[in-house]
Amino acid sequence: MRAPSTRSVTRIGGRVLAFAIALLLTFPILAAELLPLTGRVVDRADLIDASTEAALTARLEAFERKSSDQIVVATLDSLDGEDIETFANRQFRAWGLGQAGENNGILLVVAKNDRKMRIEVGYGLEGTLTDLHAKLIIENTMVPAFRAGDFSGGISSAVDDIVLVLEGNAAELESRALRNPPEGEDIPIFVILFMILWATIFFGSFALAFLAPIYGKKLGPGRYRWLGMDMDFNSSGRSSGSSSSGWSSGSSSGGGFSGGGGSSGGGGSSGSW
Repeated sequence: MRAPSTRSVTRIGGRVLAFAIALLLTFPILAAELLPLTGRVVDRADLIDASTEAALTARLEAFERKSSDQIVVATLDSLDGEDIETFANRQFRAWGLGQAGENNGILLVVAKNDRKMRIEVGYGLEGTLTDLHAKLIIENTMVPAFRAGDFSGGISSAVDDIVLVLEGNAAELESRALRNPPEGEDIPIFVILFMILWATIFFGSFALAFLAPIYGKKLGPGRYRWLGMDMDFNSSGRSSGSSSSGWSSGSSSGGGFSGGGGSSGGGGSSGSW
C-alpha cells in the first residue's frame, strides 16, 4: 500500500485548518462591549437617580483623596451572554483602576437585564475587602434592595459598606450579617467559623499588646516575655500616615477622570437578584 505523499498530507492539513476556522467563526466568542470611563459612576443602564449619582460621585472622590483607593460604579444593560466575572475583570483592567504599584481599585458592576452584579477587587485590596466581605455586601445589602426595586439605594448602600471595610471596620459588616441574615437563609458554617477566627486574631493581638507590658517580664525598651513568647513592640511605631505617591486620578482640577494603571486578578464576588 502506497504511503500518502507530502502534498496530500499538506492538502488534508489545510482543509482541517480551514474547517476549524470556519467552526470558530460559526460560534463567535461572546463578549460585551467595554464601557468608556467617564467618571466614578458610569450608569449606562440608567439605574441610579441623578441626586444619588451626584452624592455617590462626591463620596467616592472624597474617599479617594483620603485613602488613594479608587472605587468605580458601573451599570450596563446586558452582558451579551458573557460571564459577569469575565466582563468585570476585563473592564477593570481596561480602566486600570487604582494605582499601578498598589492595585488598590474596586469595581462594582450591575448588569440590568441579566440581573447580575459583581464586586471586582484589585490585587492590593484582596486582603482587606475579602471575597467573603464582597459576598456579604452583595447578599445582605444589594440583593434585598434590588428585589424591592431600589437600585439607587442598593448601590449607594453597597458603596457605604465597601468604604466601611476599607476603613478598617469589617467587624461591623460581619456582625451585621450575623444579626440580619438574608430572609429564609442560614449563614453557612464556614462564614461563622471565618468570623470567629478573624475576631480571635483581631482582638487577641490587642490583648497581647495591652497585657504583655503589665504581666510580662521586661527584656528591654519595648520588649517583653509573656506566655513563653518574646514580644517586641518597637516595630509597631511605624507611621502609616498618608504618603505622596505622586499618583493622581486626573480628576482634581478640570481634567478627565482616569484610572492609575492598577490591575485585578479576579478577587471579589458575584451575585444575582
